[in-house]
Amino acid sequence: MIYLDNAATSFPKPESVYQALDRFARHDLANPGRAGHKMALAAERALDDGRHRLNQFFRGEAPERFVFTLNCTDALNMAFKGVLRPGDHVITSDLEHNSISRPLRQMELDDKIALTRLQADGGGTLNPDDVRHAITPKTRLIALTHASNVVGTVQPIAEIGKIVRERDLLFLADVAQTAGVVPIDVQAMHIDLLAFPGHKSLLGPTGTGALYVGPRAKVGVWREGGTGGDSSSETQPKEFPYFLEGGTPNVLGVAGLSAGIQYVEQQGVEKIRGHEVALTERLWKRLDEIGGFQVFGHRDLARRVGTLSFRSEALPAAELGGILDQAFDIAIRPGLHCAPYIHRALGTFPEGAVRVSPGAFSTEEDIDQLAAALAEIVG
Repeated sequence: MIYLDNAATSFPKPESVYQALDRFARHDLANPGRAGHKMALAAERALDDGRHRLNQFFRGEAPERFVFTLNCTDALNMAFKGVLRPGDHVITSDLEHNSISRPLRQMELDDKIALTRLQADGGGTLNPDDVRHAITPKTRLIALTHASNVVGTVQPIAEIGKIVRERDLLFLADVAQTAGVVPIDVQAMHIDLLAFPGHKSLLGPTGTGALYVGPRAKVGVWREGGTGGDSSSETQPKEFPYFLEGGTPNVLGVAGLSAGIQYVEQQGVEKIRGHEVALTERLWKRLDEIGGFQVFGHRDLARRVGTLSFRSEALPAAELGGILDQAFDIAIRPGLHCAPYIHRALGTFPEGAVRVSPGAFSTEEDIDQLAAALAEIVG
């Protein structure tokens, strides 16, 4: 299988991740506890190590401010439902994944919040001035993706973050498509809440993710239960990260995530991004040569991640994806990509588009085989 669906989840993982998962599962897979037996202490150390790695990687205020979650969706829901209050106004955009769009839209329908959805330009980029002009006296939160999972455009979140901080509001960044391929500094970018999965470009296993909660954000309790430490309190302990981490965490997944982050650090974020973006540019050139394809987004490689979406004049996206899978053993992602608003803006709703997203281990040969298959199909 030629796997080109890394925007959904990265595959394969580095060998060091598989080794870390196997080693931890065989020797240290206990319920973490700060005052338990040796295996419980080893599990607790794995969580601590993961938090320290994340804090260094994203330049956070403190390791304990990284709360482990099931995935990015879990982290975003934790932020929205823990921060927003009745009557608040929220600003988001039409670039968002359903992980942002759906919870906010439901809160709007329930008359809990007012919602403004900004439109990106034709290349898929937000204008920071549009954020500035959309702020009202009731605005509490600006929630935006760092890069579109459809057109791959990287947004000017540092500039937007500065605007948000000047107005003393909260800024949430969904970095699902950039964590591991674009440098992120939560303090320099004025990010109060950072949500991300561990299974994409951080190269960890599925079922992992985290929410960074900066000191300006006051987040209500999300789930309540055991913490592996304070068992005497009648309610959830207020100490971070345990305040937002009730229940047994995915400590095995975190062990794999730590190995993934270590691999990314060793290779270099910019190197990995450069490799992936170069492969999408290689494909774009081949599509131009073949003809009959419309590619979305702008072509400035400095403003993109390694994601390329297009549609064919000859075949619907779903049919094209099915042929690539069944006849050529090539995995891409057709459809709406859980981002219906941007597809409406592109004019690809409801059919969607074909999305190709190479990863750290994809090759030029993979792209050339995909291009050859597309030429054969439409020819």
